[in-house]
Amino acid sequence: MFHSQTGHVTRHDFADERVHHRWVNLRNVEEPLVLIREQVRDALDRRAVGSRVDDTAIVATELVTNALRHTRSGPTGMAMDVYEDTAVLWVHDGDQDVGAVRPSVPSDTSSLDPKEDGRGLLLVAALTTRWLVWPTSEGKAVAAEIDLMDGATAVPAPRNPELSAEGSPGRPTGT
Repeated sequence: MFHSQTGHVTRHDFADERVHHRWVNLRNVEEPLVLIREQVRDALDRRAVGSRVDDTAIVATELVTNALRHTRSGPTGMAMDVYEDTAVLWVHDGDQDVGAVRPSVPSDTSSLDPKEDGRGLLLVAALTTRWLVWPTSEGKAVAAEIDLMDGATAVPAPRNPELSAEGSPGRPTGT
């Protein structure tokens, strides 16, 4: 168990540390958005270029915000799997209506209507390779796949995340 400033996180590294899995418990967390942004940034440290870390944090924030705003249960947890060039986020909630999760497009795009319901998923769609809603035994999960490579710089995740780009030891991994 990895203890952050805002909650409990379970963290595992698999396959010679090339696959990283993290579960963030969001039940009864006072600041879930702070916690998930912290965990996304920590999980992607030295594994993705800065712009993709920011995009992944935005996607996680949007998905957790949707669960906070549009479900009775709120978010129950976020799973994050980080591979060499891809991250997959799963934001879980206790509501079982998978059909309720869909982006909405305003009928009049010329107006500057302050209403924002549904537009967050359009942002998620723009920043991810794909996203989907998956029924679970306790409700549903909204999953998003994010490419960690920046097309302009083509920076892959390092083979050994314990070594930074300069070759000095990184932070120790927790379990």
